[in-house]
Amino acid sequence: MIKKSIKYKESYFYKQVKKHQKYAPVLFFIGGFTWDSLTLGRIDRFYDIAILCTYMTLLTASIYIFNLVDGDKWKNTLFRKYEAYLPLAIQFFLGGLTSAYVIYFSRSVSLSKTASFFLILLFLLFANEFFKKRVSNKYLQFGAYYFVNFTFLSFFVPVILKEMSTEIFLISGLLSLVSTFLLIILVYRNSYSTRTAMVKWKMFGLIFGIFLSINIFYYFRLIPPVPLALDKGIVAHNVVKDNGNYMVSYEVDAWYIFWRDHKINFYRNTNKPVYVFTSIFAPTNLKKKIYHQWKWYNTRTEEWQDLDKIGFEITGGRDNGYKGYSFKNNIIDGEWKVEVITEEGLVLGVVHFNIITTNVVNNSQSIQREF
Repeated sequence: MIKKSIKYKESYFYKQVKKHQKYAPVLFFIGGFTWDSLTLGRIDRFYDIAILCTYMTLLTASIYIFNLVDGDKWKNTLFRKYEAYLPLAIQFFLGGLTSAYVIYFSRSVSLSKTASFFLILLFLLFANEFFKKRVSNKYLQFGAYYFVNFTFLSFFVPVILKEMSTEIFLISGLLSLVSTFLLIILVYRNSYSTRTAMVKWKMFGLIFGIFLSINIFYYFRLIPPVPLALDKGIVAHNVVKDNGNYMVSYEVDAWYIFWRDHKINFYRNTNKPVYVFTSIFAPTNLKKKIYHQWKWYNTRTEEWQDLDKIGFEITGGRDNGYKGYSFKNNIIDGEWKVEVITEEGLVLGVVHFNIITTNVVNNSQSIQREF
């Protein structure tokens, strides 16, 4: 066994790993990120669920083995032989899970409400370069693990239960909290190096702090109501429903405005209604009440003024999203936005536009599109 270990450590592959050890974890992290970006699609699809469950399981196993492999019980084992790859495995599975969350969250039309989440993802992506011990830092390791665990369950539990609410989100958080605490306790009891490298009550405090922070973000609507997501949000001149499809007439923006389908300035004919069409992704068999909250910016008070709130129910499972629309007849010029929200007031996305009333509308940039 000793000869095999020496032979392995003299191999070209092992030498390359040692040579580029500083950058290898980040490369594996990005590798996981890129792979999932190319393969994942729907959170309720069997393939996606299987991949995420596999990543979460293997991440848990990798962290457990990585923290125990230097003990005497693991001497002359296969894991001790390949222990140099364990940090790479941790980074790969972290990257895979994080990329999946980016894919699902990026469905939202408006990222303004989810900026905090993406900042956390970016922090996870580059955190290894800011910590001296990188992945061997126990606080970074378990902190990142808890974040992806919480986010994983916030997707997974609503899909399994076919229901989503604030209570379900809290249950997901508590399940992730208990499972992470159990992993920490298990590692702490069986790893001498872990007991010397971290203070248990500080670790518990860090994890509980992340738990509280995520729930505060959720309370203040800084995290969208996963697994729902807004696919399309368009302000239109007309919407007609025909055999389950929607014919939407709207003005397209310049080709380089890739983040928005419609023109921000909406030229409205006098006495004509304004339509807002939305397409919402929801996992199969998940039912939820959705609202369009129309808001107008009052320049006198410099505040957004709530006007109409129009609701409709969605049932998940449509590949192109569940479609619906609302319209408003009595509308005045100015800056408008329609927030697409749940019953709890959580924002899936925001459709922004400026109303300009005119007697003559130039239809040269108008198109009719079927959804």
